[in-house]
Amino acid sequence: MGLGSSVFTEQELDDYQELTFLTKKEIHHVYKRFREIRSQDPNFSKHDKLSKEDIFKLPEFAVNPFKERIVKVFSSSTSGDDSMTFEDFLDMMSVFSDNAPVSIKIEYAFRIYDFDEDGFIGIDDIINVIKGLLGENCATMLNELKEKQKKGKQNTQVERESQKQLHEVLKQVADTIIDDADLDNDGQLSLAEFDHVMGKTPEFAKSFRIRL
Repeated sequence: MGLGSSVFTEQELDDYQELTFLTKKEIHHVYKRFREIRSQDPNFSKHDKLSKEDIFKLPEFAVNPFKERIVKVFSSSTSGDDSMTFEDFLDMMSVFSDNAPVSIKIEYAFRIYDFDEDGFIGIDDIINVIKGLLGENCATMLNELKEKQKKGKQNTQVERESQKQLHEVLKQVADTIIDDADLDNDGQLSLAEFDHVMGKTPEFAKSFRIRL
């Protein structure tokens, strides 16, 4: 299938342009990327879905520690498989584009970091964010704690105590982050509090982006 004007009707393009932060040219480019993920399937079209494993093939997702959450937030699937329609994919690329307002990026970042999806970013959410950012360094920290715990102890006990110590270290960091941003002292961050913090972080918008 070509990528010319026949892919979308003028009404579709007008609607997509109105509902996103993208130009018509950019919308076509997003569709090109959507198709390229399943380039081996000549019948794949805008009416089909990408699996989350398909989405993970994007270079921008290769080393992104939050790719599971990103796909879950933007997927409209009700089956729990986190598959994406073209419109889901378009929404995601729009929010991650340079044209999207910082306030929109912050709103979606909040949803991505709200791991338990309770409408707040709590201690456990922050710990998950820290683990994601640390990546392999988190495993290194755990191994170092295990070495310190080994003297005369069973492996299961070493594992349990090391995991507990690591959690305590991460919780201390998470507590500090919450304390600094928690304006109403309820032990968690609302969207407004998260927005207040991220709005003062100039590098945030640059990091929350995917080049079209």
